[in-house]
Amino acid sequence: MSNANKSELRRTIRRLTASLSAEQKEAESARIEAALLAREDVGKAATIALFLSLDDEPQMRGVIGALAATHRIVVPRIDGDEMEFAAYSPATLRIGAFGIEEPAEGETVSPADIDLMIVPGVAFTREGARLGRGRGYYDRYRARKGFRAFCIGVCFAEQIVGHIPTEPHDKAVDEVVSA
Repeated sequence: MSNANKSELRRTIRRLTASLSAEQKEAESARIEAALLAREDVGKAATIALFLSLDDEPQMRGVIGALAATHRIVVPRIDGDEMEFAAYSPATLRIGAFGIEEPAEGETVSPADIDLMIVPGVAFTREGARLGRGRGYYDRYRARKGFRAFCIGVCFAEQIVGHIPTEPHDKAVDEVVSA
């Protein structure tokens, strides 16, 4: 499948998510957060990789807040073409690459240390195929030596599609949670 097909699917899904009201995004985010917090594997994971959401993504602040006292929470930090994960600390957050909040300081975490990863995406299939934003950060990170985390994709219900064109480097998630 061509990158043109992926680009067209991204445009279509972005139009759909842009049409969602703030109230609808908030309600769907709350359902996703509740589903994640109810999961046994989330409760058992020592180190959980989460993301700081953009406006067109399910909000993860509630999950981060609920788990921060009992789990090691790590979030992405972009450095050029690479993504690393560092400890979540509200005091160290700054606006980084692509206008996303990220830790300004702190040691990076080894991919082998992450037990569970919550992954954003532009679109997912129910089977776990994922369409990201097109830069490959999550695919490259998850291909690193030692990466073993169970990966859960999260998205609004409108971001679930029947088919996503994939290439050999594209990494599916193990499961998808949507509203």
